[in-house]
This record gives sequence, structure tokens and C-alpha cells, in this order.
Amino acid sequence: MLRKTVSCLRLLILNMTDVHSKETRSYNMSRIKSKDTKPEMLVRKFLHKNGFRYRLHVKDMPGKPDIVLPKYKTVVFIHGCFWHGHEGCKYYVVPKTRTEWWLNKINGNINNDTNAEKTLKANGWNIITLWECELKKTSIEVTLSHLQNALKSYPLL
Repeated sequence: MLRKTVSCLRLLILNMTDVHSKETRSYNMSRIKSKDTKPEMLVRKFLHKNGFRYRLHVKDMPGKPDIVLPKYKTVVFIHGCFWHGHEGCKYYVVPKTRTEWWLNKINGNINNDTNAEKTLKANGWNIITLWECELKKTSIEVTLSHLQNALKSYPLL
């Protein structure tokens, strides 16, 4: 009985239709950027305004960090809550269509993040992770203040 119920649920999930046409969904997904996102631009603008100089998207570093501050031997990752599986966040909702595919995708991102962080820590880098939800209007000032305090607490190279 249980096996039949599970297969019926899988069939239901596979046959759920999207609220958008295939073309509209494809267009929407193609507009999602991985660089120069609004949260990233807010952090970059804040850092530069406060005298911090940085490099962007350093390809030869594990995880290709969004912001690298060599003077502080610190990297900043700015994660989208959905794409990086921010547990307990209202912006992280698993889609109802192709659920298994999305969970594999998001869990893969989480594993990649964890591996990159381990490698960076092993190489002596400080890691700061900021979440998209922390950079919303209601909490951005506190988040950026914590970021500035954290950077100032690290010894200079």
C-alpha cells in the first residue's frame, strides 16, 4: 500500500504544471545573474565607500568568492537564499514542480559551498557569508555594520 502511495505521489509531482509557459519560464531563468546582483552591489558600494579595497570573483580561488579582501585575508560570499538553501528563511522555498531536481541542484550548491569554505580555511582565509535576506531594507544597516566590525577585527597583512 505504501509503495503504491509513493508512486502516486511521484506521478502527481511529475505531472504538476508550471504557472508559466515553457518559454516564459525559460526567459525568467535566463535573467537570473550570478554576478553583479543587487545584494552584491550593495555590499561592494558599502565596502568601497568605507575605504575597503577588494577584488571580484577571483577565479583561481575555491568557490570563486564574490569579494576578496587580500589586505585582510578575507573572502565574502553573498549567497542567494534560494540558490544556496538558506534554512529557515522565507526566501528559501523548494519549488513544487521538479522538486527532486531542484533539491539535487540546491544540495549540490550547499556541498560546493562547504568544500570551498573548508579549503579556504585550510589556506588561512577568513570567511564571511552574507545572505540575501540579511541585505533587505529592514536589516541591511545592521548586517553591514557587523561586516565592517568583522573586517576591522582581522589583522592586516
